[in-house]
Amino acid sequence: MTREKAPRAPTIREVAKLANVSTGTVSRVVNDASDVKPAVRKAVEEAIAELGYVPNAAAKSMRMGRTRTVGCILREINIAQLGGFVSTAQNVLNESGYALLISNSEGRREREIKLLRSFSSGQVDGVLMGPYTPIEGEMEEILRDLPVPLVMIDRDQPPWCDAVYVDHEGGTRLATSHLLGLGHRRIALLTGPMGLHPAVSRVRGFEGAHAERGIAPLPDLIVSGSFLRDHAYRATSALLSLSRRPTAIIAGGIDMLSGVLRAIRTHGLAIPGDISVIASGRSDLSDLHQPPIAVVGWEQSEVGATAASLLLDHIIRGRRDEPRRVLIPTTFDPQASCAPPRGPGSAEGP
Repeated sequence: MTREKAPRAPTIREVAKLANVSTGTVSRVVNDASDVKPAVRKAVEEAIAELGYVPNAAAKSMRMGRTRTVGCILREINIAQLGGFVSTAQNVLNESGYALLISNSEGRREREIKLLRSFSSGQVDGVLMGPYTPIEGEMEEILRDLPVPLVMIDRDQPPWCDAVYVDHEGGTRLATSHLLGLGHRRIALLTGPMGLHPAVSRVRGFEGAHAERGIAPLPDLIVSGSFLRDHAYRATSALLSLSRRPTAIIAGGIDMLSGVLRAIRTHGLAIPGDISVIASGRSDLSDLHQPPIAVVGWEQSEVGATAASLLLDHIIRGRRDEPRRVLIPTTFDPQASCAPPRGPGSAEGP
């Protein structure tokens, strides 16, 4: 006598395939989210009925806001300038009874993906994320199917979720204009991976400031690729080894200044006598360095408070309308690290 196997329970992926939607959309229908179009909801409900799909009650209760935890993915937890962001976001969440679970991606794409998959399994009620790598391929698919609300930090992608990002373009434009006004013409810009909002917007601001004065920027002095301090050190060392080195450097990343300063010191150059320097993001290093370093600044606490508030709108009040984009303003604080250039590279130089 043969024993028949019990029929296999249908999965959420099978429901999504039948309804021609993402698994994230199926999850939102199951959780009765308000942002699902009636026609899409009807297709999903019909697929659920046809397949006999039964949602996992435990997982559903986790997604309905009962973990009281928000996940946060950052490149490095120990970057001093992020302290204001983390503490303020945590305070805002704590006031509503939520804890903040911070994870370090180490700037590695595979780790970002692993953390997102972990958060997708019901560990958290929402996610704050500042990815270090471009949103594409597998990363984009995971974010689209994420069953909990998402707010991006200092990224303008993907377009379907809320985001809080900094006006790096405006700040870099001000910084570059300041250097051009001092007579600099060989200005270097170091920034991170192109494809990410901070890098792209800084380059736009840099080029825009040159265009306003009818001056062509020097493409060879725009160096992108990484926000890491070691990259900043290597890139600055290479620039300072040129036969006609830059007379000014903008460190376009909050963790890059230490690498830039180390390279300048290694080459035996003085600030601002031999080279002018501007940093992105105020820090103890920029304030305590002698001379103090000019800074493109913004309030990290404002970024944290705004991001946490947007996420709570989704989690607590179920707000799922059009994506909201909040731009945090920047300022430029000129300091003694900038001075007119000497010789070649100045407005009067060859």
